[in-house]
Amino acid sequence: MPVEHVAIVGAGFSGTLQAINLLRHEGPRATLIERGSRAGEGLAYGAAHPSHVLNVRAGNMSALPDDPGHFARWLEARGVADAANSFASRVTYGIYLREMLDAALATSAGRLTVRYGEVVDAVESGRGVALKLADGEALDADAAVLAVGNLPPHDPPGLNDGALPDDLYKGDPWAGSVADGLTADDTVLVIGTGLTMIDVALMLEARGFQGRVVALSRRGLLPRRHEAANDWAKIGDRPATVASGLVRQVRERADAVGWRNAVDELRPFTQPMWANATEAERARFLRHLRPWWDVHRHRLAPEVADRLAAMQDRGQLHVLAGKTIAFSPSDGGVTMTWRPRGGNANEAMAVRRIVNCTGPLGDLNRTTDPLLVSLRERGAIRPDAAHLGIDVNGVGQVIGANGRASERLYALGPMTRGAFWEIVAVPDIRRQTWDVARRLSNAHWVGGEGL
Repeated sequence: MPVEHVAIVGAGFSGTLQAINLLRHEGPRATLIERGSRAGEGLAYGAAHPSHVLNVRAGNMSALPDDPGHFARWLEARGVADAANSFASRVTYGIYLREMLDAALATSAGRLTVRYGEVVDAVESGRGVALKLADGEALDADAAVLAVGNLPPHDPPGLNDGALPDDLYKGDPWAGSVADGLTADDTVLVIGTGLTMIDVALMLEARGFQGRVVALSRRGLLPRRHEAANDWAKIGDRPATVASGLVRQVRERADAVGWRNAVDELRPFTQPMWANATEAERARFLRHLRPWWDVHRHRLAPEVADRLAAMQDRGQLHVLAGKTIAFSPSDGGVTMTWRPRGGNANEAMAVRRIVNCTGPLGDLNRTTDPLLVSLRERGAIRPDAAHLGIDVNGVGQVIGANGRASERLYALGPMTRGAFWEIVAVPDIRRQTWDVARRLSNAHWVGGEGL
C-alpha cells in the first residue's frame, strides 16, 4: 500500500521519535498531533520537577538507535563532564527532545507539521485513515500511529469514583497541585512504592514539605539503586521462559556476577523470551515475579537513592506493605482502612492527602480515553491477552476484534507492552520507532545501528 502521509497521535517521546525517524528515512510526510500545550516532551519530561532525574545513565539515553552517543555528546556540548556516566535531569532530557523536534521541523521543508488538538476517533477505510478531532476538525492520512503513552492509573481498591474531593485525593500524581496547602503536621499517603512514588516523595521534599510521607504497596518493595558500571562475561543463550527456571538461573548468575549484572545481561533476550512464552507463563510472571522484576530492572540513580535513604533515616518517609480496604473523609483529611501484608486484622490510618502512584492503566476495557474507547467499541483495536495495553503484532500493527492485523493503524510505546513487555524505556522505544518508521518508509536495512 502506498503511504504518502502518516498521522501520529501523541507527541511525547514515542510520537516525536516516530516523526523524526520518518524524516531520517526520507519517508512519507507526517502530521504530529498533540493534545497538550507543547509537543516534544510528553508526560514523562513535560511534567517533571527539576529534582527528578533519569534512572538510566546518559550514555544509554540517546534518542537515535544508530547514534548511541548522541545524548551524551549533546550534554558535553553544554558543559557536562563525564556525560556518558551522568544521570541527567528529566527536564534536561525534555529540552533535548524539543530541540531535536525543532531541528526536524526547521529542516523538513514542510514534510513534518505539528497540530494541536485531541483525536477522538480514527476510522480506517480502503483509502486510509480518517481522524476526527474533539474540535470537530478532520484529518485524512494513509496510515496512523497511536503513540498515546501511559494512561492514568486505576483508583486503588476501596475508593469509588468521586468519593473524595481533589484536595484530599490526587488521582494524577503529576498534577501540579499535589503539594499545595500542606503543612509540617500533615501526613501524605502515597499508594504505590515504585518509581512514581519516589518522584512524588522527592518533589514534596523539594517543595519544602516537612510532614510525613507514608508509601503503601502490596509488597512494600522499593526500586534498587544503580552502582558503578562494570564489565563481565555475559550469557550468550536465551534463558528459559518458565518462571521457576528463570528465577533459578538468575539466582545462580547473581551468585557468580552480582544481581545487577545478572538482570542486565537479560536485556537482549527479554523481548524474545516474552514473545516465546505461553499465555500461562506470562500470567504467572505477572502474578508472581513482576514486582520483583520491576524493582531490580528499573533502578534509581545513586543521588536519588541517597536522598530517599535520607528521608527514611530522618523518619520522614515510611514504607508499608499491605492493601487498601476503604477510604472516608474525616476532620479535613481521610481515614484509610487497610490490612498489613500477612495480617488478618484491618487497621485505620488518618492522613491529610492521598496520591495515587499505582502505575499506569493498561486495560482497554477500563480506559475512558475517548480515542481508545471509540476504537475498542468499533472493534478496530482489542486488549492484549494480559490486558496490559493494545494488542499488536510483531511490527506494531494493531490487531482488531476480528483477530486480523491492520495495514494502516499502528501502535507504539508502553501501550504495546502486551506484545513486547520491555517497551517502556528509551532504549526499547527508540528501536521500535526506528523499525516502524522504516516499514512505513519502505526503507532498506540501515547498517551500523549499534544495538
